[in-house]
Amino acid sequence: MLPPWMQATLTAIIDETPTTKRFFFEIPELTVFDFEPGQFVTFDLPIHEQKNRRWRSYSIASAPNGTNTFELVIVKLEGGLGTAWLWEFGNVGLSLTLRGPQGKFTLPPTIDSDLYLICTGTGIAPFRSMVHHMHRHQVPHQNVYLIFGCRTFADSLYYHELKTLESQLPGFHFLPTYSRESANNHLLQRTGYVHAVYEEFVLNNRVEAADGSGLQLAPAAFFLCGWKQMIDQARQNIQALGYDKKAIHFELYG
Repeated sequence: MLPPWMQATLTAIIDETPTTKRFFFEIPELTVFDFEPGQFVTFDLPIHEQKNRRWRSYSIASAPNGTNTFELVIVKLEGGLGTAWLWEFGNVGLSLTLRGPQGKFTLPPTIDSDLYLICTGTGIAPFRSMVHHMHRHQVPHQNVYLIFGCRTFADSLYYHELKTLESQLPGFHFLPTYSRESANNHLLQRTGYVHAVYEEFVLNNRVEAADGSGLQLAPAAFFLCGWKQMIDQARQNIQALGYDKKAIHFELYG
């Protein structure tokens, strides 16, 4: 059963990059907006006469905090009606109609294997929610690798925040990589695409087989969020490494 439509008030906006904004909302009719990390909300924006062509969905970028507030991080898409409208009319105090939370792109009930959270651009939103939730509630976990791909350092999202969390959440590794930066930039740890990063850690984390026959893959779950091209390539690569497709969970955007 779908959740009901509600009104949300835009309370703050932060210009994160030249093409990305952070939008903060509260839902006045609720005391607590209860959602699971990884879920999304859908807005009914006044951009078309047909209802289903007015709907735009965005992953929640904040962790549940016991209040009626939440955060979204949204990139302005070239030719995108929804983001163009938000950029022009999205002012503090604006009331928007939304429905949520929705979605099953969420953490497993028990985290008994390594997690690879692989994303590009604003696909980092559900994973930011997840890792802050894990830290806040001290959720038992194994290694967690948040592999974030974007073009340049100027496109980074939540860089300093997640680097700080890396020192606070045991087993958490924030691994940004930049496809259009030079390798000699001392500020950058990695250049290139996300695929080389998860492949490196998967191979380095192999364990000795119980029968002594050599190294085998460590148990792991893979969560993918971003553009279709990245997700298609990652699904192919992860299965080629030897993991079952059931270990792969994904959410497309754009």
